[in-house]
Amino acid sequence: MILRIHPDNPDERRIRQAVQILEKDGVLVVPTDTVYSFACALGSARGLERVARLKGINPKEAKFSIACADLSQLSNYSRPLDNALFKMMKRTLPGPYTFIVPANNNVPKWFAGKRKHIGIRVPNNNVLQALVRELGKPLVVSSVRDEDEVIEYTTDPTLIAERFENQIDGIIDSGYGTIDASTVVDCTDETPKILREGIGPSPLP
Repeated sequence: MILRIHPDNPDERRIRQAVQILEKDGVLVVPTDTVYSFACALGSARGLERVARLKGINPKEAKFSIACADLSQLSNYSRPLDNALFKMMKRTLPGPYTFIVPANNNVPKWFAGKRKHIGIRVPNNNVLQALVRELGKPLVVSSVRDEDEVIEYTTDPTLIAERFENQIDGIIDSGYGTIDASTVVDCTDETPKILREGIGPSPLP
């Protein structure tokens, strides 16, 4: 199923259609402010297994991020953040960043595994934000982008749908994506550090 949703004015009916899929352990391909991503609802063990299979990895070894609608929702899944870190996130989010932060007990143990931290995103994308708000919980996300090779289909939702039509339950088409990854900031130590330089400028002082 291809759900064409305008990037600036998301159609509420189609957003609800997408949420109904996610609520049934579905897997969608969704737009972000960087690359198109595989997504399932946080809390769906079956959905996580399916996303892991799409990425060719063991679910127990997966280090997927979660995408939140806003900074307030983000704080529901992380341990209390110090003032400097909170200000940095407030300054840069929504935006093309993944912040690795200490996880709290709201993150399912089967999702976090032995990890005590989690990657959290708040993409600057109206469609994804509307999807997360309607769902009422974050999405588990992992980019369609191949880390080792730039492939045309990863930016074109129609080609993505053709490539994965038998492995996903639908795709939200909001126009062409990019091949640019998010900037990853490790905030698990006292001094944050950049783990991966992406499209987002360094937020560090």
